[in-house]
Amino acid sequence: MNIFLLLGTLLILGFCGAWLSGKIRIPHVVGYMFIGVLLGSSCFNLVTLRMSENLGVISNLALALIGFTIGGELKFSEIRELGTSILSITVFEALAASLLVLFSVFLLTKSWPIALIFGAIASATAPAATVSVLWQYHAEGSLTTTLFAVVGLDDAAALMTYAFTSSVAKALIVGTKNLLALSLMDRPLLEILGSLLVGVTIGIVLNYVATKIREQYEFLIICLGAIMLCAGLALRFHFSLILTNMALGITFINLSTKNRVAFDAMRNITPPIYLLFFVLVGVKLQLGLLPKLGLLGLIYILMRALGKSLGAYFGAAITDAPETVRKYVGLGLLPSGGCGHRSGHRCLPYL
Repeated sequence: MNIFLLLGTLLILGFCGAWLSGKIRIPHVVGYMFIGVLLGSSCFNLVTLRMSENLGVISNLALALIGFTIGGELKFSEIRELGTSILSITVFEALAASLLVLFSVFLLTKSWPIALIFGAIASATAPAATVSVLWQYHAEGSLTTTLFAVVGLDDAAALMTYAFTSSVAKALIVGTKNLLALSLMDRPLLEILGSLLVGVTIGIVLNYVATKIREQYEFLIICLGAIMLCAGLALRFHFSLILTNMALGITFINLSTKNRVAFDAMRNITPPIYLLFFVLVGVKLQLGLLPKLGLLGLIYILMRALGKSLGAYFGAAITDAPETVRKYVGLGLLPSGGCGHRSGHRCLPYL
């Protein structure tokens, strides 16, 4: 199957899946993934895993656009009142999920290295599904702003957590006692700072260029170019793909309110890219492997969900966040991905 025939098929069938999901009033992302599962090795195997891997550029572009979108929703004027609660929620939901999974897995496996790795992975939140649903329903308000901020900060939190715990796990396996916590954080700190530096720098340049243009299509061209440039540099230097583009979006939207037109222009091209991204996620989902997860997989899923929900609620409650934030922010953090989206890959597939 040539690339155009494949992409055309995925777009049309993905649209059909979204239409069907709309009929039963569930998010479009569910329809996209359902189509992917039908086309993948779990059902008809019309799209093989190798074919989906060859389309990795689409996944990278989707993650870059998601990061840019998150950044565009984080105006300093709007998040100033929620700043304390956003930080508190991020810390407590990541910590609670990690600790609950870590100790639960240890009780089951009696292995600290395995428990540490699962605990680190539990802290990560995959923002794609959350962002897609918020966009579909045109959500606004304190809950939406909080979710955008927390799923973005989770990327940095997961980087730090995974770098430390994976190094500790390795030390336990090989039996070394020469473990310097400070040295373990060098790489994730460099990755985070590098991501911010690249995103902010390109955001400043993009803002200057934006003052010279007037047409919407011109905004579309320069924004897409800046996003791809950020994505390329992130992949080249092994920075966080999402965090780099989130820094770009935050910088660009806060330098001038007129730049909102650029984000509106980007919305015209993101739907088909998001569609392809989630269809490909469904293709990669191998249902036959789910029973093999057994009790370990069940404990991971349940403890992670419990940790995210309770941690987010507690983090919101101690900072007097709005009631809607307390009740529902944890639910928006349940989609799970890997640790840090480095170089376009994850530690685990979507769960």
